[in-house]
Amino acid sequence: MIGRLNHTAIAVPDLKAAARVYGQTLGAEVSTPRALPQHGVTVVFVSLPNTKIELLEPLGENSPISAFLKRNPAGGVHHLCYEVEDIFAARDHLLARGARVLGDGEPKIGAHGKPVLFLHPKDFCGVLVELEQA
Repeated sequence: MIGRLNHTAIAVPDLKAAARVYGQTLGAEVSTPRALPQHGVTVVFVSLPNTKIELLEPLGENSPISAFLKRNPAGGVHHLCYEVEDIFAARDHLLARGARVLGDGEPKIGAHGKPVLFLHPKDFCGVLVELEQA
């Protein structure tokens, strides 16, 4: 059911500093920052030959990333995102097997302009999983 790894998301307390680490220190191509108010984050993507890294900074006090950074002040891996061919079929398949979809269970538009869903980390070995329509 799951396809390729689309990205690994890292929550950071300072997006500009994190982007410099990946861009200047590691020599990676880093996108310009993009605010996503519907998700409560500002993101940049680091392009790699085989996947991407998404750097996430809280956008406002109610951001889910704010709570993560309170527990992990230096930042850290927040979630893994896998592509799926049909997000609705994937959701229904997972729900039928007891997996928990976060939120209201309906896909929302993600940073790439495609539908996404998040799955409860307790159902996936302690890892928050994002599914994105391929």
